[in-house]
Amino acid sequence: MTGAKIDNKRSPLKQHPLRTPGESLSEERERLLYDELAPTLTLAVVMVAFAAVQWWAFLVKAPPQPIPATLLAAGAVGYCAYRFRKAVPRLRNLNLGLDGEKSVGQFLEAHRAADWHLFHDVRGPGFNVDHILVTPKGVFAVETKTRRKPARGQAVVKYDGDKVLVNGLEPDRDPVVQARAARNWTRDLLFETTGIQYPVRGVVVFPGWFVEPPKGGKRPDIWVLNEKAFVKFVENEAVVVKSEDVALASARLVNYMTK
Repeated sequence: MTGAKIDNKRSPLKQHPLRTPGESLSEERERLLYDELAPTLTLAVVMVAFAAVQWWAFLVKAPPQPIPATLLAAGAVGYCAYRFRKAVPRLRNLNLGLDGEKSVGQFLEAHRAADWHLFHDVRGPGFNVDHILVTPKGVFAVETKTRRKPARGQAVVKYDGDKVLVNGLEPDRDPVVQARAARNWTRDLLFETTGIQYPVRGVVVFPGWFVEPPKGGKRPDIWVLNEKAFVKFVENEAVVVKSEDVALASARLVNYMTK
């Protein structure tokens, strides 16, 4: 921990470093690998080794117990297979989500203007905001939703200003609701730390997808876009935040993330 003393020495760093894109997903992936899958695999290996020892004892005429050992090993392997079968889809989704957050973060870093300030994986109470972009055009709380495309055929996200359909199907968790929650939390955090009511917009980004916008020129409170369209939308917005207030919000976010 930054600042902690160990053997009468302390870290030279005064603050924790800022978080990187997808860091929460990376932590969850590590927990899945090392807290769930590794112990399960270890158990199976130990049981198989135990059974092998028993069979070896049987072959060399030592008093064997191969049948109970084999049953234990078979049970451990079955349990291991069950846990892996449940965990592997979660692991694949975590890897995909992590890649998506990193990809969007890197795209925003590469295309942001000089007066844009970008923060990744901002932790709230029990959740995180994937990216927060502070600009003279406003503040944007971005939720990244990475979805696999079908191997063939259409790959379209449709948004009517209220609901999102990914290739005609509603996501398990409503991304618009999540983006509103991220927006509200970000707005409240900035108000509490600066005393300024910043214009904050919630954004859902589907990297790599074609997103069909609402019809009739409707401008909903939540944007649903791909990463390229998001940058263009921000660029086309009017200036609504003074440069000193942009700097203040950025400084407060740095303080919040590094304390």
